[in-house]
Amino acid sequence: MGCSSCSNGADGLPRGCKNNGSCGTCGSGGKTTYDWLEGIALPSGITAFDIVEVRFKNNRKGFFRRKSTDSYYVGDVVSLDLNPGIDVGVVSLTGELVRTQMSLKKVKDDHEIKRIIHKSSKEEIEVWHRARQREQATKLKAIEIIKRLNINMKLTDVEFQGDEKKATFFYISEQRVDFRELVREFAMTFNLRIDMRQIGARQEAARIGGIGSCGRELCCSTWITDFRSVSTGSARYQQLALNPVKLAGQCGKLKCCLNFELDQYVEAVKEFPSPNTKIRTSKGNAVIFKMDIFKKVVYFLELGETSGGPQPITLEESKRLIEASDKGEKIGSISQFAIQDLPDKVSKTYSNVVGQDDLTRFDKNKRQGRKSGGKNKNRTQNRRRGQRKAKSQQSNS
Repeated sequence: MGCSSCSNGADGLPRGCKNNGSCGTCGSGGKTTYDWLEGIALPSGITAFDIVEVRFKNNRKGFFRRKSTDSYYVGDVVSLDLNPGIDVGVVSLTGELVRTQMSLKKVKDDHEIKRIIHKSSKEEIEVWHRARQREQATKLKAIEIIKRLNINMKLTDVEFQGDEKKATFFYISEQRVDFRELVREFAMTFNLRIDMRQIGARQEAARIGGIGSCGRELCCSTWITDFRSVSTGSARYQQLALNPVKLAGQCGKLKCCLNFELDQYVEAVKEFPSPNTKIRTSKGNAVIFKMDIFKKVVYFLELGETSGGPQPITLEESKRLIEASDKGEKIGSISQFAIQDLPDKVSKTYSNVVGQDDLTRFDKNKRQGRKSGGKNKNRTQNRRRGQRKAKSQQSNS
């Protein structure tokens, strides 16, 4: 959905600001709360909530108090008193849902909440757009200054204030940075008030955005607002290989989605025996190789057996064998309790419903066509030679 500034082309077609929905004046974007209470009248004696949610660049949001005499709607461009300076943003949510969002983000309704001055005038919006257009050039110039001063930091993004008098530089650094000289250089070069703000790798991915290995937009840039810690224990519970290349996201950290189904896996693993469990057999001890939570199958590997691989045993049968082993009983071999029809079950559940055939499925027909075409060509040539030979014999006679 485009904004008003994206459809001012001479031909009347949308030009596109090429900001991927983060220009601040767009009609839609990630992390936008749908106001399902819109149009519902408040009960008698209840006044509307006097705080509104305002969206800025890259879906950064804040809460601001409005005057009791003013009313704002979603999409209104408003000027905000930041003291010092004036910023410009877009109203993204109003009404009682703002109170809910404040409680979720643990924002207190006190005197520290800034105020909305008024709806932005045409001149203020023009200054705001001009400031936004300066951000990319400012970022490139700032990167050159950082390299010249040899400062160990990575500049991620630059965000201008609505009045074009202040800029916030977001950076990443593994260690503490002394950027006093850098701030003086920035102030003299850009003639602005400078604010340096350090962020983490996940916050950087949320601001920049991108496409994950699943083929969808990054969760951190669309709907995740709180970044919880992710450990390798989440991958172990889900029986995933500890491959850093596959477990890491765009930010270089462990993927946030490893925590999405972790609770269900923790509950399911409680039914299975401990990974350190052993079963005594006549050939040696049998240890747990892996567990299939979905099929409720435990794979055992006999240490004394060199020819056979892991043997699949049902969860109920494995519990019975472990209990018998704890009592001192020995079994002949773990393979006699293995599931024999497991491959048949797998083949029955699989069906080629999306046409996943071999890449060479058309080669056979093409070769046949070429061969038949070659035969027809030879027949035609032989027939023509016979006709020419017959004509030459008639002319000689």
